[in-house]
Amino acid sequence: MDSDINFKDLWQKQKISPANMDDLLLKLNQYKKVNLRKLILSNFLLLATSAFIVFIWYNNPAQLLTTKIGIVLVILAMLIFLFVYNQLFPSLKRLDSKQSNNNYLQNLITVKTKQQFLQSKILRLYFIMISTGVFLFMYEYALKMPTSHAFVAYTATLAWIGFNWFYIRPKTIIKQEAKLDELIKKIKAVNQQLSEE
Repeated sequence: MDSDINFKDLWQKQKISPANMDDLLLKLNQYKKVNLRKLILSNFLLLATSAFIVFIWYNNPAQLLTTKIGIVLVILAMLIFLFVYNQLFPSLKRLDSKQSNNNYLQNLITVKTKQQFLQSKILRLYFIMISTGVFLFMYEYALKMPTSHAFVAYTATLAWIGFNWFYIRPKTIIKQEAKLDELIKKIKAVNQQLSEE
């Protein structure tokens, strides 16, 4: 039996109720829209942040080399992250309910693979570069503070970075993977039902 069947035609030939198939198509469409929106918003926010940092750097030139290196590291981290994150765009754009269920499944698996690479290696690199850049940037200003204030500033920054790394990042990854795994599981179930017919 040909397993490359259009999703819209699929509900008519399945044991799955039309409501369940419509629900799956709705979830797939929502997943695509939400992730494309996140991608566009991330591009805007990180590029705007980079432009703002360059603007501040231009208007308040740093005195120490560490500050300049810190600024470059922060901007470079954001650009590297965006470059890799934008690799998801073609895969997300290809998710179309008019394509065959096998193609849809393959595209979702491609999105998952790219997402896992982004969430593991790239996010680790991003956090290392951002943290190093922020600490190097802060050094010039910490020298001008009393030691106790500099200690508090570095401790608060380290606590914020740690909170994001150990709490926010894992929670976000688990949530993203759960949504994608649910969609992949449902499409595999539809494929299995087709092969049993």
